[in-house]
Amino acid sequence: MLKGDGRLGHDLDPHDRAPKDACGVFGVWAPGEEVSKLTYYGLYALQHRGQESAGIAVSEGSRILVYKDMGLVAQVFDESVLSTLRGHLAIGHCRYSTTGSSVWENAQPTLSSTEVGGLALAHNGNLINTPELAQRLAPGSIRATTDTEVLTTLLAQDRSRSVEDAAAELLPQVKGAYTLVFMDEKTLYAARDPQGIRPLVLGRLERGWVVASETAALDIVGATFVREVEPGELLTIDEQGVRSRRFALPEPKGCLFEYVYLARPDTTIAGRGVQVTRVEVGRVLAREHPVEADLVIPTPESGTPAAVGYAQESGIPYGQGLVKNSYVGRTFIQPSQTIRQLGIRLKLNPLREVVEGKRLVVVDDSIVRGNTQRAIVKMLREAGAREVHVRISSPPVKWPCFYGIDFATRAELIAGSLSVEEIRASLGADSLGYISLEGLTEATTIPADRLCRACFTGEYPIPIDQDNVGKFVLESKA
Repeated sequence: MLKGDGRLGHDLDPHDRAPKDACGVFGVWAPGEEVSKLTYYGLYALQHRGQESAGIAVSEGSRILVYKDMGLVAQVFDESVLSTLRGHLAIGHCRYSTTGSSVWENAQPTLSSTEVGGLALAHNGNLINTPELAQRLAPGSIRATTDTEVLTTLLAQDRSRSVEDAAAELLPQVKGAYTLVFMDEKTLYAARDPQGIRPLVLGRLERGWVVASETAALDIVGATFVREVEPGELLTIDEQGVRSRRFALPEPKGCLFEYVYLARPDTTIAGRGVQVTRVEVGRVLAREHPVEADLVIPTPESGTPAAVGYAQESGIPYGQGLVKNSYVGRTFIQPSQTIRQLGIRLKLNPLREVVEGKRLVVVDDSIVRGNTQRAIVKMLREAGAREVHVRISSPPVKWPCFYGIDFATRAELIAGSLSVEEIRASLGADSLGYISLEGLTEATTIPADRLCRACFTGEYPIPIDQDNVGKFVLESKA
């Protein structure tokens, strides 16, 4: 019998996947606390970063136990499972696959056991020299086909020295984007790549410490934000507290797309709330692409903050013109031809009384293939909208990401081959306006030279070898 896969239905059109982040990671060292439950709730707060699988590793000081499965955090874990995961430290992971297929073997945390102990590891990001690293391993030494499995095995295979020393030597040789939480039986570790492309933060509990992909996960477990883990930094957390070690000089290139779409709106990056940034992006968008209209509406929920900012700046009233069905996920039940023709209406429906006869500004965060926006424009016209003006709170996405976001390929990206006017015509909109790269960058308050903007510019901060990257790079070489 087929079991539902438990993935959130963020995609309004299954043929027009929204950008997906690699994963969310969480780690806690807290003797006397129920660390498995803290990790569960931390992952719950990070669920938006990955919905394919979830897992927790825990240790009471003598052995590591790992429990993981396919599905959402709330589907993988229940009270009876969490009650068996006892200890004083734990790491957790929720996955969206960017290297390796979405199968149980590739779920995280990964575990490597040796004669002197175990090592569990969870990873957010994407490595770009995975085949080179994999060549250092003995044939048959890994079961999974992920860059995470390669890292875990490399870290665990030399136990003649401490895990901290092994990590400090290995990590400078690892290329790409990575935030790591890993553990042996007694100690929690965390590391962030020298560019700091993916986010990682440190928090303080009354009786311990927490590391997580976003500050929202600290909030949900009652941890106080201490600071961001620095690019090129390795943290070791045990009964002596937190020790910091540099394994590489920092070259900050934080992901600009975190501000556009990936991070939760209640998360803080570089001391500024994401929601505040996204509203400001909407204001900039209104200044750059004004239009005479009667109503500003978002594509729920991704376009909401920017739509609020657009309305505030333009003086055009803000309203809800589209209703999203939050409970429609992916299903193994194939729709009938009649239902298939309805397409996007399974997940989104217009409020006819609100949009009829109106000149609309429709705000969304990005356009990938264009199928979703095309369907929305058509649907709003059928509901009686007089004009439909599309405004996008990111510049045209023209290039794929090799650092942990699963974009479409360049050939599939509509902006990779069409001009803005050609895209407008393809969507059937009365006008189309993207925020400029300069406007988006300025809204973040982060200097351009400290951001990765490769999906908009094609300028990758870490050089890419096209032959050694890709989701199935280890599977194709198996």
